[in-house]
Amino acid sequence: MLKVRNITLGSGIPKIIVPLVGCMDTEIIEEVHYVMELKPDIVEWRIDTYHMVDNLEAVQAMLSTLREILVDTPLLFTFRSSQEGGKKRVSVDFYQELIKVAIHSRLIDLVDIELFQGDELVNELVSLAKKNGVYVIISNHDFQKTPSKEIILTRLQKMGELGADIPKIAVMAMNTQDVITLLDATNTMKEKYADRPFITVSMGGKGVVSRFTGEVFGSAATFASGKSESAPGQIDVMELRRTIDFLHKNI
Repeated sequence: MLKVRNITLGSGIPKIIVPLVGCMDTEIIEEVHYVMELKPDIVEWRIDTYHMVDNLEAVQAMLSTLREILVDTPLLFTFRSSQEGGKKRVSVDFYQELIKVAIHSRLIDLVDIELFQGDELVNELVSLAKKNGVYVIISNHDFQKTPSKEIILTRLQKMGELGADIPKIAVMAMNTQDVITLLDATNTMKEKYADRPFITVSMGGKGVVSRFTGEVFGSAATFASGKSESAPGQIDVMELRRTIDFLHKNI
């Protein structure tokens, strides 16, 4: 189990993460107030949608604003690269500098670091995060397909070896078998390998079931849409919470 502020991941009901995907400052501030009314467990800032992402001072200022509004709600900082479904293409050097700024600010509770940025960079950023008291999600997203069960398990375990506090993988479901593959891998990870909370997601309409069955199969958290979705298949946070609560009561 992992405690982030007042939220414990890895026990009981999967925790709900709601992304902020606004472009302009005013949109993000309006969005975070709206999202807070929905009582998310964790708020994610998807900074690759931010129009001022290239301006590190503006990023720092917005982080301060968000921290003020969120109070004790955990904040996850995510720049999703274009090759993994993000909205903006940047150099590896800029990606590294952006993540470092967020970590050094100590205004965030968790940071997303992509597995395929390379072991050397991942190791450096993980080390920096741990020195600054920031928990690390190491992630991988495949918007084209669902890899084999073996590949999913190998990637999740590699994330753990690299120091992830929470390994995360999200894959695209092209058919029902893809969803079964993801859920089977999730259950095997929980039963045989997991020594920390982890997150799995089957994206797309067919994969919606994976977003509310984490308590059964093992995923510690799930993503829901606030004002807008950040990935295919995200559903409204209130609908998701009702479904998760229903399953919890009947397990």
